[in-house]
Amino acid sequence: MSKKDLYRPNVAMIIVPNNYPDSREIFLAQRNDLLDVWQFPQGGIDEGEEVLEALFRELKEEIGTDDVEVIAEFPEWISYDFPPKIAQSMKPFIGQKQRYFLVKLNECATINIETQHPEFCDYKFVDVDDVLHLSASFKKNVYESVISYFKKEGLL
Repeated sequence: MSKKDLYRPNVAMIIVPNNYPDSREIFLAQRNDLLDVWQFPQGGIDEGEEVLEALFRELKEEIGTDDVEVIAEFPEWISYDFPPKIAQSMKPFIGQKQRYFLVKLNECATINIETQHPEFCDYKFVDVDDVLHLSASFKKNVYESVISYFKKEGLL
């Protein structure tokens, strides 16, 4: 297995509310398996699945709706390593390589984190500048890069 194959393909979403761009708050969800860890929804890309297919499937699985509009995509894959405790349960992967999307909830979208296999116990919309204070330390560099890109593009 090559080094690049050790990173699990993944899709992640920065979700803005339906009144975007008037509101530029972004969605964060609290994991139900890691104490006080907040993150963007994300999930693995299945074998043979297109990135956008995974995006909509993961939205439905994690927040109960895929009723969104894709605003923008981060232009490249970005990766992070798992901390040792998480790496044990994710073998053979040592981290994730991700495609990030900025998506806007449509007007009729309803978030429901009580999905078939819930990953989150709470969620909130926060100011973009508060994200890094709430997120897991091992994801901060990725979050900072992606948020910085979307800010430079005038989207956040």
